[in-house]
Amino acid sequence: MEKWSVIERVNAPSTISRRRLHGSVAHQLGVMIIGGKLAPGDVLPNEDVVSANLSVSRTAYREAVRILAAKGLVDTRPKAGTRITARERWNLLDPDVLSWHFEVEPSPTFIVSLFELRKIVEPAACALAAQRCDRNDLDAMRRAIDKLRESQPGSLDGLDADLDFHKAILVAARNEPLLALSSVIGSTLRWSVRLKLTAEPRVFENTLGDHIGVMESIAARDAAEASARMTDLVTKALAETLEVLSAQAKR
Repeated sequence: MEKWSVIERVNAPSTISRRRLHGSVAHQLGVMIIGGKLAPGDVLPNEDVVSANLSVSRTAYREAVRILAAKGLVDTRPKAGTRITARERWNLLDPDVLSWHFEVEPSPTFIVSLFELRKIVEPAACALAAQRCDRNDLDAMRRAIDKLRESQPGSLDGLDADLDFHKAILVAARNEPLLALSSVIGSTLRWSVRLKLTAEPRVFENTLGDHIGVMESIAARDAAEASARMTDLVTKALAETLEVLSAQAKR
C-alpha cells in the first residue's frame, strides 16, 4: 500500500464528467508508471483497493486502466490482474505518454532520442514542402515568423507561433504520416522552449534568423537547402536544451 499513499485523492465535484474523472486517474497512474514509482512487472492491487484509495468508483478506475492499456503501459488479463508492462511496449509517441514523461523530468537519453526523431522528420518535411508548398502554406509560415518577431523576451508569446511554424511545414509537405507526427514534434518543442526560457529570455529572438532561413529556402524551392537549414535549427535546439539541463543538474 506504500505506493498508493503518494497518489492524490481524486475528489470530483458532481459537475465533473465521468470521462474527465477517469482521465484524471489515468494521468496519475501514468505519471507513477513513467516516473518509476510503479515498475515494470508490478501488479496493481484489485480494483476495490485502488478505487477506494483514490476515492473514485470502480467504473472510473476500470476506464482509467483501459486508457493505460491502450497506450501499452499496462496489461490486463483474467485471473492475472493488471501488470505494468516493460518500457519497450509503451506507445512513446502517444501525446499523453509524452506529456507524462515531461512531467517527471525525462532523462537526457530520452530527450536526445526525441530530437533525433525531429532531425529525421523535419528536414525531410522541409524538402517535401519546398517541392509541394503553395501560397497559403508560405503565408502561414510568414504569419508565424511575424508573431515570433513580435514576441517579448522572457514570455511565452512566441511559443504558439513557433508551433504554428513547424506545423505549417508539415502541412506543406503533403504527407499524412508525417503530419501525424506533429503532436510529437509539438510536445517536444513546447517542453524544450519552456525549459530554455528559464535560462535565456531571448529564445525566440535568437532563433528568428534560423526560422527565416528555413522559410526562405522553402519559398525558393531549394529542397536541399531547406533540409540542411532545418537540420541546423534542430541540432542547435538540442545543444541548447542539453546545456540548460546540465546547468540545472549542477545546482
